[in-house]
Amino acid sequence: MASNKIQFRSIHELRDPALNNKLAQKEFQEEIPVEDFLGDAEQNGSSTSRRDFLKILGFSTAAVTLAACEAPVIKTIPYVVKPHDIIPGVPNYYASTYFDGFDFASVLVKTREGRPIKIDPNPAAGDLGTTNARAQASVLSLYDNDKVKQPKLDGKDETFDKVDSFILKGLADASAAGKKIVLLSHSFPSPTFKKLFAEFKAKYPTAELVTYDAYPHSAALDAAQEVFGQRALPVYDLKGSELVVSFQADFLGDYNGASLETSFAAARKPGPNMLRHIQVESNMSLTGANADSRYRLKPSAVNKTLVEVYNAIVGAGTSDKTATEIATELKAKGSKAVVLADGSKGAQVLAHLINQKLGSVAFTGKANFLKEFDKARYQEFLGWVNAGQVGVLIANNVDPIYSHPKGEDFKKSLAKVACVVAVADKKNEMYKAAKAVIPVANWLESWGDIEPQTGVYSLMQPTIQKIYKSRQIEESLLVWKNGKNNAANNYYDYLKGSAASILGATSFNKALYNGITTSNNATALSYSGGNAAQAIAELRNFKASELELVLYTKPSMGDGTQANNPWLQELPDPITRMSWDNYLTISPKDAEKFAIDNDLNARMQLDGSIVNLTVNGVTIKDVPVFIQPGQAEGSVGLALGYGKKDSGTTADTGVNAYPLFDGSNLTVSGVKIEKTGEDHEFAGIQLQNTLMGRYEIAKEVPLAEFINVAFDDEHKGWNKPLEYHTISGALPARKIDLWDAFDDTDGPHFNLSIDLNSCTGCGACIIACQAENNVPVVGKEEIRMSRDMYWLRIDRYYSSRQKVEVYEGLKEGMAVPELYGTAFGDGGALNHPADNPDVIFQPVMCQHCNHAPCETVCPVAATSHGKQGQNHMAYNRCIGTRYCANNCPYKVRRFNWFTYNLNDKFDFNMNNDLGRMVLNPDVVVRTRGVMEKCSMCIQETQATILAAKRDNRKVTDTEFKNSCACAAACSTGAMTFGDMNDKESEVRELYSSNRRYYLLEEIGTKPNVFYHTKVRNRVEK
Repeated sequence: MASNKIQFRSIHELRDPALNNKLAQKEFQEEIPVEDFLGDAEQNGSSTSRRDFLKILGFSTAAVTLAACEAPVIKTIPYVVKPHDIIPGVPNYYASTYFDGFDFASVLVKTREGRPIKIDPNPAAGDLGTTNARAQASVLSLYDNDKVKQPKLDGKDETFDKVDSFILKGLADASAAGKKIVLLSHSFPSPTFKKLFAEFKAKYPTAELVTYDAYPHSAALDAAQEVFGQRALPVYDLKGSELVVSFQADFLGDYNGASLETSFAAARKPGPNMLRHIQVESNMSLTGANADSRYRLKPSAVNKTLVEVYNAIVGAGTSDKTATEIATELKAKGSKAVVLADGSKGAQVLAHLINQKLGSVAFTGKANFLKEFDKARYQEFLGWVNAGQVGVLIANNVDPIYSHPKGEDFKKSLAKVACVVAVADKKNEMYKAAKAVIPVANWLESWGDIEPQTGVYSLMQPTIQKIYKSRQIEESLLVWKNGKNNAANNYYDYLKGSAASILGATSFNKALYNGITTSNNATALSYSGGNAAQAIAELRNFKASELELVLYTKPSMGDGTQANNPWLQELPDPITRMSWDNYLTISPKDAEKFAIDNDLNARMQLDGSIVNLTVNGVTIKDVPVFIQPGQAEGSVGLALGYGKKDSGTTADTGVNAYPLFDGSNLTVSGVKIEKTGEDHEFAGIQLQNTLMGRYEIAKEVPLAEFINVAFDDEHKGWNKPLEYHTISGALPARKIDLWDAFDDTDGPHFNLSIDLNSCTGCGACIIACQAENNVPVVGKEEIRMSRDMYWLRIDRYYSSRQKVEVYEGLKEGMAVPELYGTAFGDGGALNHPADNPDVIFQPVMCQHCNHAPCETVCPVAATSHGKQGQNHMAYNRCIGTRYCANNCPYKVRRFNWFTYNLNDKFDFNMNNDLGRMVLNPDVVVRTRGVMEKCSMCIQETQATILAAKRDNRKVTDTEFKNSCACAAACSTGAMTFGDMNDKESEVRELYSSNRRYYLLEEIGTKPNVFYHTKVRNRVEK
């Protein structure tokens, strides 16, 4: 067998052996709302007869049925003069660059009739074209109804002409008085922007460009300055590495301006040279969850271990057991090993010096230019403001009042600046402090260029006309440099002229078509310094305390730039599986020590304690606490980017942790928590779906066993094919049919392959599916009521390191949950599975079963099977009996409790005309009372087939691979979609892998989705 470890989804499943059975019996978490059906106080009384109840219930059911079948009337207005490049019903794609000051990606923007509706990776950009969840969701931020919609002057709506007149006067006055003119902007590695600012400074000699980032990567930049002599972050590539050791570095998330998940996944292909991953950390991070071996230590202990590893590498020796083990492996791998660190400058410096000593091939010598913050420079700027030396301050879509620990002091000092201009998208603190406001243009409305790293040049182009009266900062600088109504104020012309010197022989139009090209910037990083003694002293000076805090960013929220994006707020955290919140994570043992509770109520909803968090005299009130398996004792974690006031209806979610962040050190000691006595209501989805209580849902196997033991070995096989004993003898499960099979070899037959070894749990596929298929946001209350509408979920399973004889327990008639208590006793032992569990991420969507249980129970044939392998849904036929959901063993069907679109109860993007512009017209917007689920993006597969028919050619495998939104968005290649009848297709090749298995194969549903066993590169003890 692959593994006989116990898997559990939450700590509550360990505490209550019967929980899984309770969930399985309670198929729909919310009881039928009888009081709503009856709707009358008199009828709600005890005098209601059974006859009256059934009569009213019958009428209500019929009404819902009729409502489900009623199609809304939508009026359309044809083009009077059709644009030559738009064909109604046919999407257009434009290469562009997603950059919002925090994230970068070279992308393809899908538009329909002039509306951007979807973001796809740009395959021409390689690793720089991968999209995370925030990049996928950024298209919704374009249609944010809470944006600033037109220029303001003294809080009142005004024209650009009058606002520019006010600013030009302020610039002239400041220049005449010798006062500084400061443009305060997020990191902006645009050659053309910098050229334009240099010209602006030539006109206004006192002008200064100051960079401010909420999450500034200051420690990493300071370390790079010391070690490489240049203030640029190093670019790593793990494809040639066989060992990566990470100290608090979440390198699969927001690390040094670029995620390494693509090269990480490429190096993790199971085999003799498979990359081994060791993580030393406090929080259970996304990266730590993907580690082969994970050491959980509080921050002070992580620092100590890093110092000891460095000593061992350079020959100074160490007596630390953990450090000795790590250093031994690093020395054995030599140049094929790499060390990554985060949290402080000292940690980063030591990691660089270790890599230099190892001669690590992962260090490419290329420079990443995406982060430009200089803390000393920013402190100098604050000094100018406090001294009254600044005459004009132009804030380019940054809000230090919210995100800087001294934000309130900064807010007060702004009174000393005569002219404060906010180039902003929300009515935030900077907006309120400014005298003039210019709405900032979204990246999808803008021209621009970015130089993300050595030798790479990326262009940005607008894919829609500006929705409101907005303007990008470059356009404003041209006006303020040249004067109003000047013919030279066209930024497109300026960009095109500037790009010529970078592009060389490449034409601007060709570079724009591709989205990305080479640049003449040959900046190279090399080791030239690094004070190890100083770094060690810094790490040792970190004072250990009873509780130590680690600040981090979530894959969904990042630094909070898109905090008002409901897709991202609702996206469950990959580790905790909670949405619409940030919270203090704490270990189970510390929770017991501080009397912190996480309890499930009768509806299986999670409630948790609330505390006041105090760090170095700064208190954040009313912070919910989540008990996190794998959290190091003596440490707590809190996510940044939440709690944004006055930034939209959904942005004010959670608590603001930035007052605890000094901009450099992500770890802080001297932490105190105090219970308030109140409870917090969490919205989580991990316990909503049970796969019939079965085990081995997510299979795993050690690398040595994968290599040395045959997968189908009779006794030790780790992925033995399932067989049934029949009257004809033992037969493979896939060969047994209850029904006659139909011919599916004519035309395409779609399968989806999911590799658990490559899935990092990042969630980009979830947002891509949501954007492609018009999946509604339901809000925190509905998530809490177990009514999420996701067509695709990523289940997170914890697994114990302790071997448990599952099969023996089952032979004795024990249910799987009952084995938890047998295996782990009362939970107080040191090897309790919640202390440091392994983690597996498993994407689950409709499995498109060839023998689908949902199809046989639908009374109106609303769901049926197609010849191409897809399980179809006829929404206007569905009457909402939910028989199909009850009969689905995978729990992937969703019921529309409400009409989510044009419904003010759901105040997200679908209840206003602007937000609805993101909807994909190729997919029906479902209404109340119908079932829905994954369709394998049938609208895209059919469009691909029709395009090939039109051209009288065969569909290529690459076309189908990009037809499924989740697979196209996956940056690690964990998902591969394709035609099984194409003998050259990649999905067919993957089907022949000995790691392949089916989810719940034993029940005979014969899915068209198959999985690959996860392989762990470690020696099991």
